[in-house]
Amino acid sequence: MSLLHLVILSPFILAIFIPLFYKSFRNIHTGWFVLPLPIILFAYFTQFFTGVSSGNAYFYSFNWIPSLGINFDVYVDGLGLLFALLITGIGSLVVLYSIYYLSKTKEALHSFYVYLLLFMGAMLGVVLSDNLIVLYSFWELTSLSSFLLIGYWYEREKSRYGAQKSMLITVSGGLAMLAGVVLLYLMGGTFSVRELIANLDIITASELFIPALILILFGAFTKSAQFPFHIWLPDAMEAPTPVSAYLHSATMVKAGIYLLARLSPIFADHVVWFVLVSSVGIVTLFWGSFSAVKQTDLKGILAFSTISQLGLITSLIGVGSAALYYDFLDDNIYIVAITAAVFHLINHATFKGSLFMVVGIIDHETGTRDIRKLGGLMSLMPITFTLALIGCFSMAGLPPFNGFLSKEMFFTGMVNVTKMDIYNLETWGLLFPVLAWIASVFTFVYSMVIVFKTFTGKYQPEKLEKKPHEAPIGMLISPIILASLVVIFGLFPNLLSHSIIEPAMASIAPRLLGPGEQFYVHIYHWHGFNTELFMTLGVIGVGILLFLTLQKWSSIYNVFPKELTLNNFYDKGIVGIDRSSNKLMKLFMTGFIRDYLVIIFAFFGALMLSTLFIKDGFVADFSDTAPIGVYEVILSIVMVIGAATTLFARSRLTAIISLGVVGYTLSLFFVLFRAPDLALTQLVVETVSVALFLLCFYYLPELKKKSKRLKFRLTNLIIAVMAGTTVTLFGISANSTRLFDSISEFFIEASYKEAGGKNMVNVILADFRGFDTMFEVVVLGIAAFGVYAMIRLRIRGNDR
Repeated sequence: MSLLHLVILSPFILAIFIPLFYKSFRNIHTGWFVLPLPIILFAYFTQFFTGVSSGNAYFYSFNWIPSLGINFDVYVDGLGLLFALLITGIGSLVVLYSIYYLSKTKEALHSFYVYLLLFMGAMLGVVLSDNLIVLYSFWELTSLSSFLLIGYWYEREKSRYGAQKSMLITVSGGLAMLAGVVLLYLMGGTFSVRELIANLDIITASELFIPALILILFGAFTKSAQFPFHIWLPDAMEAPTPVSAYLHSATMVKAGIYLLARLSPIFADHVVWFVLVSSVGIVTLFWGSFSAVKQTDLKGILAFSTISQLGLITSLIGVGSAALYYDFLDDNIYIVAITAAVFHLINHATFKGSLFMVVGIIDHETGTRDIRKLGGLMSLMPITFTLALIGCFSMAGLPPFNGFLSKEMFFTGMVNVTKMDIYNLETWGLLFPVLAWIASVFTFVYSMVIVFKTFTGKYQPEKLEKKPHEAPIGMLISPIILASLVVIFGLFPNLLSHSIIEPAMASIAPRLLGPGEQFYVHIYHWHGFNTELFMTLGVIGVGILLFLTLQKWSSIYNVFPKELTLNNFYDKGIVGIDRSSNKLMKLFMTGFIRDYLVIIFAFFGALMLSTLFIKDGFVADFSDTAPIGVYEVILSIVMVIGAATTLFARSRLTAIISLGVVGYTLSLFFVLFRAPDLALTQLVVETVSVALFLLCFYYLPELKKKSKRLKFRLTNLIIAVMAGTTVTLFGISANSTRLFDSISEFFIEASYKEAGGKNMVNVILADFRGFDTMFEVVVLGIAAFGVYAMIRLRIRGNDR
């Protein structure tokens, strides 16, 4: 296992010790024990700068399940390095911010940081895994850990609702993605992304290519909150602000963006990819920005703005997939759309991360995020106001901030869509720059709303829960660093060009490069008087007008009926599923074990017997069976008598003793068949069972007198005979059918030679069926934890 493998696993390892730190060091905020890890990891990944920027990639493999083609293969190239730096860099700032944001006395910090570390490790696994099955495993772990983080304040109904909503939508997308991964494996014969790209001709010629493409997109769209799956993201804002700053601006929501970028070399040439990715992205951009303006909660505005910005990046990846617009600068290919996508990915992480932290500061210092209650905070919180101004102006695409540069490149990419001579883009392609411009106008409006509705206007202290003042310096450090990057990348954008953007572009579009070629990126502020400049001037002019007249036209949001919203459909769907399942369960879950056994055995008998005879599967061949000895006959008679006595016993004690006779007699069968281990196991289990029955004897209900209801007895008889007949016939048929040689010879020969064990049964359980045994133990462990949790909850309830 390489050092890079340990780097990915390090957050999981540290998470194990967090509860110990929390318990042993009550006077120290647990975040201080977590903070060094992301800083160290960020420093570790910076060592790849030189090699990756030179066109190199780093691959390390660790065998996991090689027989299935599943290995823990990690791969660092330009794209993986970009995301790894975002995950660890923003992660460091978020942990520092959370130390001052979360109270060490009022919050369950051990749970928070365990969840946060699980998420950090899962995200690193996603962006650095070359094997798609390993990537999927980490992918679903991000959904699970984000569910825990969103529902961190589980006492609140909205937190539980938001966590459930995000889990249902993203996990359903993840399952679709898994199906797409399986189809890719069937086409390419490998789970490795690099090898799939190498086998591209075989994959694109397969009839499974389009289904795989659609399933992969479904997973990416749900994770990155693309329309119409975006509805989970606003409700996820119930999470603590550090979670929002980390998951919903820089990392988790960009996992879908990463998947699109990583698999672009496989799917980008197809028209379905171009149409779906670019169209869904531009619609998401428009709808997110349009919906953000009507929000009154600051985090709600940022949630919809995040949806909008994710749509912007997605549309750029879709447009860039066509790879038809080139600028030739110094004989190197410069692809505008892909460059803009990578650059805005970085820019969005900086200005949106800082804005989430700013909103957290406002909430922390005033007690509210409602813009209707805020106003006039500029003089009271000047540093926070400055940070908000930088972040919002960058988000609005105003110079000299980094958002202006990537927004101009975005406009260029959208304008160039109309110049493409494919897919009839000369006509309907005009929708791309039009929707991009309209969405940018609304982006400008909600950016101004955040700044000026919060920090200017009338100060309303009577509506605030706390007396506002500037945040402590510890809470300001992280947003100050991010805001500084906004300015630095705006003034000196080419700091990122060669080191980050060019290698990432090479990962997204490697086939556009010939031997020895590399992308050339040079970002500059002034492009002359072109279409993009006039679009920006129009955005500013119309945006200012709409912002100043917001109260006059905001009533248009009331025109759309709430009954037709996606959230309403989701809620009704969940309620409908819940009601239907309750009705269905009431038919079966009667509370009587007898009813459950009747249903199980009746279904089992009817299905299996009908299948056995309809398919003509019953075979009876006793030619190779051993003769039945007198001891076996005697023991069989004893078991039948014991079972009958159990059924017709009139006292609990007699029933328990006769049931024990059945079990002990069965152990004698194992002795006769020379299976002492099984006999010993049966004896132990039977002894424990009988002892437990006797211990609970006092609490068991008394047996009722013989029932006079003949129907009840006949039902028992019919079900019992059916189940017994089914098992007997299947046993005879299975023993009489020999499609293959018995596997027993293999175990006899291999148990000692390959597993080093003389006890064949133990070897089968521990080695040949090791995974089966392991998961059985896991299931039992989960059940034990569940029982323990219920007991604890009951004890707490009694204490209250």
